[in-house]
This record gives sequence, structure tokens and C-alpha cells, in this order.
Amino acid sequence: MKTGTILAVTGLIAEARVAAGPNIAVVASGGDRVSLEARLENALRANVSAIISFGIAGGLAPGLSAGTPLVARAVIAEDGCCFQSNRSWAQGLANALGGAPIVDIAGVNTAVADPAQKRALHVATGAIAVDMESHIAARFAAAHNLPFAAFRVIADPAERQLPPAALVALREDGTLAIGAVLSSLLRQPRQMPHLIRTAFDTKAAFESLFRGRKMLAGSFGLGDFRELVLDVPREDVLGRSLPV
Repeated sequence: MKTGTILAVTGLIAEARVAAGPNIAVVASGGDRVSLEARLENALRANVSAIISFGIAGGLAPGLSAGTPLVARAVIAEDGCCFQSNRSWAQGLANALGGAPIVDIAGVNTAVADPAQKRALHVATGAIAVDMESHIAARFAAAHNLPFAAFRVIADPAERQLPPAALVALREDGTLAIGAVLSSLLRQPRQMPHLIRTAFDTKAAFESLFRGRKMLAGSFGLGDFRELVLDVPREDVLGRSLPV
């Protein structure tokens, strides 16, 4: 990579494929925090100049359907740290996406699958959505004084219960674990209708993610890099731990 490369941080290989492009490096965590942290360190050695968290997310606020695009104003981690997005970049993303809402996103290390858990997290933090990568990417960007932003699309709405098969569907490399999904279905066949509904929600989310990626063009809405560097927050805002 050369200077000016944007690093797109995702959970799924499928998300990474949507994000990829000229001067865009991608990493897929597979839901593994330690692996993602190591990959971020490796990417830093290759002169990454900005980081964006990109992909699908779970809904926390009621009324958000699958496919709703969101831009992060801030990312709230489980330890209560709040990492601000680069203001100029976040606004540029929202504008390029046709006025996407700029909201707070929660970052967790374990999937939030139950509607009651989602409600509790929403009440505790005010976050509108949740994912498993944004807090790691945001913390890393803050530690290295790099511009950070996040573009996420709702996959499972707040009122949706994720079925057990969906929770074992991801390998550590970000690919789908078909065998684990089938094994889960054999053990609990009654989850099939819920899994089908989840698949349709995910399809809607990926269609929206792909449209958004095209609207953001090659540079993810990144404007004048010098302006973005000046706009990097210098301090994190500490808050209470999250009840997850």
C-alpha cells in the first residue's frame, strides 16, 4: 500500500469484497477481536492514512428496518470509552449517502442477539446500532491519531431475535461456516423460519451496503486529508461500562 490508503475494517469477507477498491485496503475480523487487532497493526506498517469501519450492524433503536444506512457520530465501547468519528469525514459520508443519519454506534465483543439485550443497550448508551468491529477500529485509530469514520447498514432490526444458527455462521477468517449452520439446524430444526427471515434481512442489508459503496465512490467520501488530520479528536470521552 502507498500513502493515502484507506483501511476498511469489516467482519465478513463479503463486506470486505464490497469495500475493496483502488487505494482501499481491507481486513475482515471474523468476529475475532485479537485477530483484528493484529491485522490492524500489520496494516499500520503499510502506511494506512485513515480507517473506516464498514459493513452490516444490528439495530438497537426501534423502527429501523433492514437496509437502513447509518454513519457513526461516535462509537461507544463496552468499557465505556466513547470514540468520536472525524466530524468532516462523517458529514461527508452522510452527504454522499443522500442524508444518512449520523448516530452513535455501540461496539461489543459478543453478538447481541436478543431483543431485550438490544433494548437494554440502547437505553444504557443511546446508541442506535451495534457491531463487533467499530470499537476496535476506532480505538486503534485514536491511538495512532488517524482519521476514523464508520458506515454501517442495519441487518437485524431491534425487535429481531437472531437464531442460534446465525450466531455460529462466521469463521475466524470472515467466511461463512456452512457446516456449523447445518449442524445447528439439525439440532434445532424449528429455527428454520427465523433463519430464513434473517437471510432476507441480510440480503436487504447487503443490497443497501452495495448501493452505498457505489455512492461513496473510490475514496469513501474522504475529502481534503490535511483538513481531516486537523479534525482528529485528541481525547476520548469516558463513560460507564455497558450492560452486555
